[in-house]
Amino acid sequence: MDQWLLPAWLNAAMGRRLEALEADRFGARLWEADATLWKPDDEGHQGVIRNALGWLSVFEAVRGDVATLESFVDDLRSEGYRSAVLLGMGGSSLAPEVMRDVLGVREGYLDLHVLDSTDPAAVLAVEAAVDLETTAFIVASKSGGTTETASFHAYFYERLKELDGDHAGHHFMAITDEGTSLQKEALDQGFRAVFVNPSDIGGRYSALSFFGLVPAALMGIDLERLLDGARAVAVACGPEVPASENPALRLGALLGEAALAGRDKLTLLAEPPLRPLGAWVEQLVAESTGKEGRGILPVDLETPGDPAVYGDDRVFVSVGLQTVAATGYAQQVMDLAAAGHPVVGWELGDVYELGGMFLLWEIAVAATGRVLDIDPFDQPNVQESKDNTKRLLAGFVAGGELLEELPEGDGRVAFPVDDDELPAALAAFFAQARAGDYVALQAYVQPGERVWDDLQALRLELRDQLRLATTLGYGPRFLHSTGQLHKGGPNTGLFLQLVSRDQTDVEIPGQPYGFSVLKRAQARGDLGALRAHGCRALRIDLGDDPGAGVRRLAALVAGALDE
Repeated sequence: MDQWLLPAWLNAAMGRRLEALEADRFGARLWEADATLWKPDDEGHQGVIRNALGWLSVFEAVRGDVATLESFVDDLRSEGYRSAVLLGMGGSSLAPEVMRDVLGVREGYLDLHVLDSTDPAAVLAVEAAVDLETTAFIVASKSGGTTETASFHAYFYERLKELDGDHAGHHFMAITDEGTSLQKEALDQGFRAVFVNPSDIGGRYSALSFFGLVPAALMGIDLERLLDGARAVAVACGPEVPASENPALRLGALLGEAALAGRDKLTLLAEPPLRPLGAWVEQLVAESTGKEGRGILPVDLETPGDPAVYGDDRVFVSVGLQTVAATGYAQQVMDLAAAGHPVVGWELGDVYELGGMFLLWEIAVAATGRVLDIDPFDQPNVQESKDNTKRLLAGFVAGGELLEELPEGDGRVAFPVDDDELPAALAAFFAQARAGDYVALQAYVQPGERVWDDLQALRLELRDQLRLATTLGYGPRFLHSTGQLHKGGPNTGLFLQLVSRDQTDVEIPGQPYGFSVLKRAQARGDLGALRAHGCRALRIDLGDDPGAGVRRLAALVAGALDE
């Protein structure tokens, strides 16, 4: 069941857009994998798009592999494997993480841990959480060369070699495209399996491919039932369904038209059982739409507030379960609609309709790309931060230290949280805020429940005082999610980069630096990329105790906003 609570002007704009999509046969041409739906006169984009539409068929094609995957998992279980660790970033890790948190781990199957942080304490925390001898490792990278994934792989392979010698590779499996360096390395190291994914699927569209289904199988998730959810959405959004009755095209038209009218902050609301879905939607929307100075900012896990704290740049999409009893949350949604905010809501029959949600959002975002006249399948600005990071690491290798300034320089690098000049810097920073801006908290710290709660409190203070949308992400994880939009989207962000001092480092085998240096280089590299785009960014060093640093910063922010 879905509901559409829209202002009259937006309902009319959506209707006109749906008529245009129908006249262009968008739905039918999409299922035909017609690349000319986007950027038809640009051969560069056409080459990318033609090789990016495999997600439209993979959820049916992969059914032929379900029995093989289930047999593979049964072998692992019979050999005594009890845990799995997924080493991957962005599109290689988000869908499995969502499936774990929404669908759960079936009794007797492998408990899944996800490592997507280069914080050395995070690496050690994952190692401490499992018994290496009974743990299977999934090295997941479409390109095969993702820096973080390769570093995780090197570390845990070395640890398994210490335990099992030449049999270390038997603890590992890889998911990658055909012909990558990871595929070759996996064969050389004797990996248990290499799952070669179709190369015509981008990472953020790969939830229903091997990248999602291999980890799902390890957790004992019912793959056929999950894929049935996708099949049901494929029927509801099929090539013969009129655009006006196609839920995915309706959502895509709505998001696109709202963004063109200035409502470009997609605020995700969900009942607790489905709340984890937002992290996956965040990457899909931000990386697909945030380019050419356009884009939609997804706002995930921002605790709902009174309608008065929201600006006129919001669109709300809520997801719930029909089986969950009515709560005050439903009233909050109705209050937002009554205040004039556009609200779209879905109620799913059960959690296995998650498979359908993956496909519905993919189709919707493809349609939004058409409305915004962008290519929803490329990510032109992601490489900038990576290049800066490589340059900083090369300087470390050559000189033995990580230069805090890029060669061209960009002013003061960071304020310690106890710096006497920080209050004035915060006041000046937030004085730049304008209606329609957003504040992004980028936390290069060890993920944890306590520090997350502290960061969320800071985030809500900023939202309520400034009436701006806020986002919160751990670095470098967010670089593979919202990072593209930060550089390529509208220059409306105020970026607070929060770093801390690691108490220990962990060596990366084969590299002359450890995870702490890598994380610091990634943070510094992204700051350089933001400033190269003229973005407003402030870097704050939280000190030795990130939680205490965040709490002190929150007090300083409150004071700065009261001035």
